[in-house]
Amino acid sequence: MKKSIYTFSKYFAWLGIVTAGVLTACQPDEFEDGNGNGLSDPGVSASFTITPVAGKNNTYVLAANQTDLIGVLWDKDDGVGFPKKLGKAVDTVFYPDAGTYNIVLKAFGRGGVSATAAQTLTVETSDPAAGNLVIGGKMNPGDETSWNFVTYNANATFTMIDGKLIASGGSGGHVGVYQTIQVEGGKKYKVDMTVTGSGATDTWFEVYVGTAAPVDGQDYKDGGTRLGLNTWAGCGKTAFNGKLSALSCSGTGGGVVTFEQSGTVYLFVRTGGSNLGTTGIAIDNVEFRGTK
Repeated sequence: MKKSIYTFSKYFAWLGIVTAGVLTACQPDEFEDGNGNGLSDPGVSASFTITPVAGKNNTYVLAANQTDLIGVLWDKDDGVGFPKKLGKAVDTVFYPDAGTYNIVLKAFGRGGVSATAAQTLTVETSDPAAGNLVIGGKMNPGDETSWNFVTYNANATFTMIDGKLIASGGSGGHVGVYQTIQVEGGKKYKVDMTVTGSGATDTWFEVYVGTAAPVDGQDYKDGGTRLGLNTWAGCGKTAFNGKLSALSCSGTGGGVVTFEQSGTVYLFVRTGGSNLGTTGIAIDNVEFRGTK
């Protein structure tokens, strides 16, 4: 019995040496050199085309030129960046607003090898139905000239910093900002914006769209609150960052407005309170668009 155990032990020891030798011999030189597993695609291309879609305003087809890619990511310059999930090698994109867009494709080949390429697309005119009617809504340098500022109490202020319009302060401070917009009677519009803050105390932040012209020194309430943050109602007390329509806990209609007659309306944003937070309340990407 002892002899049998000894024989089997020698056999398995020999088999282990042979197996290790075979596995070592099968490893490709590329892996040892740090160049992948031998299956990497040596020629991944991220080149792509941009083609306007006939009969559709501001609509384009983005198409990767290489047909055997295992995945792609598109940065469409829409403020999202590269998405977390892989996209389509051929995709359609709609740009409602006039402007210049930097479109980037990141292409993936076998073995995870990737390549990146970019192209610039210039959209000459805004879409007549869905184009943003707000001027200077991205809060870029110089956009402050497109807005009218109202200060009711100097303890709060609006300041343009790093591409955002920031309301800061507190102690009963109260400030507002507005812009005139031309609308068509009977048409639906939606107002929205990105808001960011560290959390406020005893503070309100409200958006109005009314037909009455603002008057210096008087609160603006025409049309009622459309969207808003209100710490007494439960939002804005902790850090927030996102579309106001998703964060709002005050106002009616979800930011959708309509008017019986064509003419001038006033998009008015006002805020104030005890403490607007250590970083204030930042406004960016203000939109006022037609809807279906």
